[in-house]
Amino acid sequence: MSNLVEQYGPREAMEYDVVIVGGGPAGLAAAIKIKQLNADTSVVVLEKGGELGAHILSGAVMDPKALTELIPNWKELGAPLNTEVTEDRVLFLTESKAFKTPNFMLPKCFENHGNYVISLGNVVRWLGQQAEALGVEIFPGFTGAEILYHDDGSVKGVATGNMGVKRDGEAGPDFQLGMELHGKYTLFAEGARGHLGKQLMAKYDLNKGKDPQSYGIGIKELWEIDPAKHQPGLVIHTTGWPLDSKTYGGSFLYHLENNQVMIGYVVGLDYENPYLSPYEEFQRYKTHPEIRTFLEGGKRISYGARAITAGGLQSLPKLVFPGGALIGCDAGFLNMSRIKGSHAAIKSGMLAADAVVAALGAGRSADELAAYPTAFEQSWLHEELHVARNVKPWLKKGLYLGSLMTGIDQIVFRGKAPWTLHHSTPDHACLRPASEFTPISYPKPDGKLTFDRLSSVFISNTNHAEDQPIHLTLKDNAVPVNVNLAKFAGPESRYCPAGVYEFVKTDEGQDRLQINAQNCVHCKTCDIKDPTQNIVWITPEGGGGPNYPNM
Repeated sequence: MSNLVEQYGPREAMEYDVVIVGGGPAGLAAAIKIKQLNADTSVVVLEKGGELGAHILSGAVMDPKALTELIPNWKELGAPLNTEVTEDRVLFLTESKAFKTPNFMLPKCFENHGNYVISLGNVVRWLGQQAEALGVEIFPGFTGAEILYHDDGSVKGVATGNMGVKRDGEAGPDFQLGMELHGKYTLFAEGARGHLGKQLMAKYDLNKGKDPQSYGIGIKELWEIDPAKHQPGLVIHTTGWPLDSKTYGGSFLYHLENNQVMIGYVVGLDYENPYLSPYEEFQRYKTHPEIRTFLEGGKRISYGARAITAGGLQSLPKLVFPGGALIGCDAGFLNMSRIKGSHAAIKSGMLAADAVVAALGAGRSADELAAYPTAFEQSWLHEELHVARNVKPWLKKGLYLGSLMTGIDQIVFRGKAPWTLHHSTPDHACLRPASEFTPISYPKPDGKLTFDRLSSVFISNTNHAEDQPIHLTLKDNAVPVNVNLAKFAGPESRYCPAGVYEFVKTDEGQDRLQINAQNCVHCKTCDIKDPTQNIVWITPEGGGGPNYPNM
């Protein structure tokens, strides 16, 4: 990038009071709150998707608490929260049976009374309309590709990615230089494992004294089902089969409006077996008698995948640094015990916005927004995450012991146990050598209930400019074959839910890793789970990637 800037620069620069990277619930909530507090503040939101919501993927059951704080009259304004939860079912699955947990035995975190089954993508599109009505500038199709710094090391803003760059890194015929967006403060709201957020954590040592972040991969399909089987507001969660008892994971099946259901599977990325394929486990899950009954005779409409942060309070980095802050899942506010993050993202954006407006009002810029983490520590969001803090650590100890201890933690102690559990091993370091495991034989897809990766990627509407540089970069080209394939049986060919990575033979009969970057759905799993941390996900050309409708 710097070579092209030197060759074609300087880049055009635009000045704002606040630059926000990421047009999800956190970024848009921050933008809206800033404008509510001071309409004269200039705010710009960058969104790498071709439109707001294009890259948003979530379950999702939404707690409207934070939205109500942000926009009290959201119902009158037509927010797409249309289907209130009518029933909760938590099932334990064996291969052929399902056992329902009695409601009186469910911890409070599994209660969804007053929550809504939503498409978070549609909610984000609606939030974008509210933001624009307040005067927020939104630039969809533009990536935050590079962090800009002042001479004193504080964040100055970001530069968007260059457009029209060829595979070899040279400028193509339609080349367009990125632009610089300078802000007195910059908020980073890129979602889980943010490309720039990761760099900020390293530069400012924001993870010092914190547990490593813990992640899961969520894989999801949207189905239109037989109206006779549709129960608007029904929320089903499962644990157990098809995963073994040592591997953290579970499913969701949510009935929303228009005879549609959202069905998905989450697998913790701290799994040990390199032969495990989260995608194939999800396909197997759909064949369970209790689940297939909803889907048979229906039609699959859309598909997607996304990494989620699950480390909770112990893994939250320091939230601020000179010139900016991390909000939403870029920091890791998701409440894993409730399987919810959008309300937390919105609240974190609002808290950061309060601190930004106060700082600007005092004539400050490019310093640390200390009021933001202080306000978080005094908020209901901190209290909620504190109550949930031991759930994921207990579940890492296995399904049976983990479920028992989670019940004790949440029902007996109500999340107020006088101890906090920690973990010290990052997800990528949990993978064990293939020699310790037997390969898993997954059934072939039937094309009706279960599907292969490529047909799934097709309905995610994923597209990248064909000749652009590959955005899945390797620090060392020899590592995939010499280490990952040799020691771990090539796990990247299985943990990727989009068929990006495959090992092929050269004409000389040698193994090599082929990267099908055009398939990438931007889930970031490879950046997280690669055992040697050799794969680095960087932003592709703006507007590339999936284009999720109603997800």
